[in-house]
Amino acid sequence: MSLVELIAEADERGLAASGLACLDRCVPLLGGDDEVLRPLWASLVEGREWEERLAKARAELGAADAEPGAAEDEVCGLARRMLDAVPAQPSAGALREWADACSVAALQIHRLLDAADDGPGPVSARREGRTEGMSPLVAAELRRQVTVLELVASHGAGGLRRALDVSTEGRRVLRAVVSRRARGRA
Repeated sequence: MSLVELIAEADERGLAASGLACLDRCVPLLGGDDEVLRPLWASLVEGREWEERLAKARAELGAADAEPGAAEDEVCGLARRMLDAVPAQPSAGALREWADACSVAALQIHRLLDAADDGPGPVSARREGRTEGMSPLVAAELRRQVTVLELVASHGAGGLRRALDVSTEGRRVLRAVVSRRARGRA
């Protein structure tokens, strides 16, 4: 199944996990620490306190500065828009729209940060399954997005821990890419 199809079929928990995982992987661009979104992940398991935990995460990330020289304004802006768009009331419609937008934004961020060329097509083509000529960083991000949705669809709340692990791995990769780019400009 393509990423677009997986998002279309996901339930509320899967959509929230998908969007949150994309945002979590991009936290280095917002200057946040690795634990800043952990309470939101817990909210997905517990099914409560989403709005309060979201407000706290936004306050922490709003006060944080992005890593100096970490990436272009466009990349940080995409990550910031993902955070700003998190629905305070996690309904299926709002979550689907947010998860879809986060998917596109995260792929675009990885495309902009990838030293390799990702080919001429838009990221929407990648999400639909047209992956020929895809750059390594974008391919890895696409795999992570698909894996998160599949884990939650297959295992429900039990798949969230593994989805978080997938996201954590992706955050480490992105942090390394951002650091390497910053050293290259220094």
